[in-house]
Order: sequence, then structure tokens, then C-alpha cells
Amino acid sequence: MGYRDVKFREGSVFLVSGGAGFIGSNICDALIDMGYTVRCLDDLSTGKYENIEHLEGNDRFTFIKGDIRNLDTCMEACKGVDYVLNQAAWGSVPRSIEMPLLYEEINIRGTLNMMEAARECGVKKFVYASSSSVYGDSTTLPKKEGQEGKVISPYALTKKVDEEYGRLYKELYGLDTYGLRYFNVFGRRQNPDGMYAAVIPKFIKQLLHGEVPTINGDGRQSRDFTYIDNVIEANLRACNASTEAAGQAYNIGAGGRLFLIDIYNYLCKALDKDVEPNYGPARKGDVRDSNADISKARELLGYDPEYDFEKGIALAIDWYKEYLK
Repeated sequence: MGYRDVKFREGSVFLVSGGAGFIGSNICDALIDMGYTVRCLDDLSTGKYENIEHLEGNDRFTFIKGDIRNLDTCMEACKGVDYVLNQAAWGSVPRSIEMPLLYEEINIRGTLNMMEAARECGVKKFVYASSSSVYGDSTTLPKKEGQEGKVISPYALTKKVDEEYGRLYKELYGLDTYGLRYFNVFGRRQNPDGMYAAVIPKFIKQLLHGEVPTINGDGRQSRDFTYIDNVIEANLRACNASTEAAGQAYNIGAGGRLFLIDIYNYLCKALDKDVEPNYGPARKGDVRDSNADISKARELLGYDPEYDFEKGIALAIDWYKEYLK
């Protein structure tokens, strides 16, 4: 299975907003490899040009440097497009607590601009990135759509609002929208640097460079770590989903649950390192435990994740060893 067996009409045009980011650039690669035409829209505020530079020169690829906060930019990018895969957003729970106004502008107004442009331009399907953070303070495991708690960060609130707009744009305007609640995505091109870096690439880089990583909290918090190729598959399958499945949000994970300290020990063993981590305070706004029930995405989107954690982390480690030389 996997994303390579998902088929679209020949000549289909995809717009990937946030296409120079970690997830977006991997989606661009996959679509170009499959023979489709791709437009990448990114303002390079968190995305990197180097992530898509190798695609420049391909006559089926166009890079548009632009900001989703500008409706005219979104309208121009959506013209003649069949499918929009909206990955453009600012991530990081801690950063959203520091910058709530900016998150509202980008993640809510920007996504709304993209939905409106897609509607105006007659786009067939609008697939957008949501987040497992919408489950908030709910302690129920596994996480199941319809059993959300109270959101505990501005980032989570922006994604919750996006989902409500997705529902409304289906119900009011007939735009087929599909929200994908990503659960801790990891893999090639995920940024290992900076204070807001995701934990897996950060740990890998620190261990490779002989540094001592810091675990926020007691290490017993759990996550459903999901390899990037599973997320590519989810996006493409949503583009092929029925109109009856639109206007809803779906868990996109691997369906597993791993404790952070176990992940750390796994990486130490895989990299042949013996380093006791430091421990810091737990991060404000973080969900304590996370584990996706992916039965709804399986049933309505045909999502069938090809990569479990072990298979995905082996590929990720190999990539970082090469990238961080």
C-alpha cells in the first residue's frame, strides 16, 4: 500500500501551500515523482527554499513566494488548481503561547483565505493540516474524533477554528474539505535546530554531535509518532475521498503509543551512544499523552499507514546521518 498507489486524472494540478516546509516539501516531491503538476506557495518564514530547490527547473513545478495572509496571493495561486493541500501554518505549542496574535493571523486568517480562494476558483478538494493538539486536556486514550477536551494552547485553538471553518465551507458552500489531525510527524527534512525544534530530530542531532539532550518533563509523556510517508498518503487519499466524507476531521497517526524516555533510549541504542539525558520542566500547553484511533480515517479515507515507528525511525536516522555530516 502507501501513497504510490493513489491515482489521479492525468494532468491534475495540485497546490501545496507551505510547500517549502518539512511536510509540504515531501508532498511536493511525491506528487512530482508521480507525474503530476505542482504549485508550491510559501513565504519562507518557516519553510526553507533548499527543501524545494531541487524541483526548480522541472516544467511541472512552480514556486510562488507569497503569504497566505494575502487573499489576492491565495486567489492567484488557486487558479486552475484541482486539489489544494494546505500545509501552511506556524507550528509549536510553546511559541504560540508567546505569540498568540501572529498565530491567529497565519493559522486562522491564512487558512480561511486559502479556503475562500479554493471555493472561488472551483477547486475539487481542499485538504488542510490540523493537529492532535485539538484534543487538549482530554485524558481519554486512544484519541477519537468527537471526544475532544478543552484546548490548552493558542496553537490548538487555531487548529480547532480551522476545523470549524472546514465544516462550514462544506455545509454552506459545498467545498469538499478534509482536516487531517497530524500526530507527531517525523522524518527527512524535519528541522533539528532552534528552541522550538521537534524532539526526534533534535535528539538525533545532539546525540550525533556528542551533546547531552534535555527531556522536558519526566519522560513518561507518550506520543503517537508518525512517519512522513504516512502523512503524504493521508493527504493524497483525502483528495480521492468521497464528498460524503468531507467537512470532517480525521486522526492521522500510526496508531501506536511510545513514551518519550523509551524513544530517547531507542535512539541512543540505534546511534551507539550511552548518554544520560538532562531533565527540564514540562512545557506549558503540551498534551500529556497521545495515541490515535485511526479507524475513521481507515474507513472513510482509505488511509492505511505503511510505516510503523521502527521502520520510519530507521529511515529517519539514515537521512540525518547523511544530512548532518
